[in-house]
Amino acid sequence: MNDIAVKCKNIWPGLGIATITGMAALFLSEHYNAPAMLFALLLGMAVSFLYQNDTPCACGIDFTASTLLRAGVVLLGLRIALGDLAVLGWQTALMLAAAIFTTIIVGVGLAKLLGLQKRFGALTGGSVAICGASAALAISTILPKGENHERDTLLTVIGVTAMSTIAMVLYPIVAAQLGMNDTEAGIFLGGTIHDVAQVVGAGYSVSDSAGDMATLTKLVRVAMLMPVVLIMMIAIKHFYKAKSQADGAQVPKMPMFLVGFIVLMLLNSFVTLPEVVIETGTQISRFFLVVSITAIGMKSNLGKLAEVGMLPIVMIVAETLWIALLILGYLFAI
Repeated sequence: MNDIAVKCKNIWPGLGIATITGMAALFLSEHYNAPAMLFALLLGMAVSFLYQNDTPCACGIDFTASTLLRAGVVLLGLRIALGDLAVLGWQTALMLAAAIFTTIIVGVGLAKLLGLQKRFGALTGGSVAICGASAALAISTILPKGENHERDTLLTVIGVTAMSTIAMVLYPIVAAQLGMNDTEAGIFLGGTIHDVAQVVGAGYSVSDSAGDMATLTKLVRVAMLMPVVLIMMIAIKHFYKAKSQADGAQVPKMPMFLVGFIVLMLLNSFVTLPEVVIETGTQISRFFLVVSITAIGMKSNLGKLAEVGMLPIVMIVAETLWIALLILGYLFAI
């Protein structure tokens, strides 16, 4: 009991400052109508001195960036249901699955081509393909922990958030210029924009029906998070076991947060949950993810970010263009 009490006492300062900073990010997001994740990162990076040199906040910031992050990912399961696949249609669902997995493959290939780590390519590819910052956070928890793990996660979140914001503005214009109807526009926006909030903003800026279709399409992409993470875990164990042992990283076992995600998704699929439960769980998930991103920002080292250069941004832009062109090709083919 004493050990638990000491641990809790050590956690509270860092957890408290991360929570307050995350709440400030949410306030700024609502006030300026900009991505909360981006504000959370910037505010967290601005107070990164709180994590340096073993300050009293360090333990709580570590807890927030890991345990609270996993809790937020678990609650993502309440957003989706297997019935969404049936509503969208098997052809579109199959197309989305193909777009997701090929985007990840492109990310890994580009990382190898540009001299970056393959796991960084998997991280950026998965975040672009599925659901932006939320996917980046979920995937980062199962990747082998290397020297630049936190830096790579931070870079990915910054990149996909920026690209998602740009896409929210530009893609509705592209849909209008190409003469898409509401259904086509919804599939295009929901199938290509990274973050859920930006998909909603872009979809309903076109029309209500386009917004509904965009949201549904996006939720199907979010549903792909679980199989993608499982496949990545199998690949890590099969291909990277020797490498992970050589560089001191550990290949992760099946994480409990993934089990929780699956349980909540299945529960939402086969049980009619009250709307208040789903809405509350979704809001708590969003809050946890914003606070955990704030903590990751606090753990960042701006000097290391500057050392990386433009290559990660080039990768994320290329992956974004790849999935956009695939979805456009599908829409023009049908």
